[in-house]
Amino acid sequence: MNAMQFLISTLFDLFLMVVLLRFWLQWAKADFYNPMSQFVVKATSFAVKPLRKIIPGFGGLDLASLLLAFIVAVAKISTLMLVIYNAWAIQPVLIQSLITVLKEGLNLVFWVLIIRAILSWVSQGYNPIEAVFHQLTEPMLKPIRKILPSMGGLDLSVLVLIIGIQFLQMLLMDFLV
Repeated sequence: MNAMQFLISTLFDLFLMVVLLRFWLQWAKADFYNPMSQFVVKATSFAVKPLRKIIPGFGGLDLASLLLAFIVAVAKISTLMLVIYNAWAIQPVLIQSLITVLKEGLNLVFWVLIIRAILSWVSQGYNPIEAVFHQLTEPMLKPIRKILPSMGGLDLSVLVLIIGIQFLQMLLMDFLV
């Protein structure tokens, strides 16, 4: 049963992260002609386009992508409940789905920051994925850089943001328990 739970969680979480990445790409106004951005758009268009007919964007936010993220989380939690407990209840599903979207959003930011940091150490020249990750994370890192003193070429803003994300994840878990 654990193998089935792992497989269900992994498949839903991967798609959820791609959907949240689509929302984030639009929010950050990242380059949509970048190969990575094109992959994200193509992987999610089949589900986002029909939702856009129902829910338009608002204030530069892609609400259809957010709704899709919530729907994916509902499908994940519902599937897991049916597989594990052979039962389903609306209130726990909705609450757990909201928590899942928040948790996966924080995980996505964490992993993009980690990959950006690693790429900054090893890339030589222009890297299209690094460029998109820079566009995604720079709006969050710029305010931290204004507060942190200059460390002579060493950028600690990524570390500070990672610590902040870890704190938020722990706070979220403490709030739920």
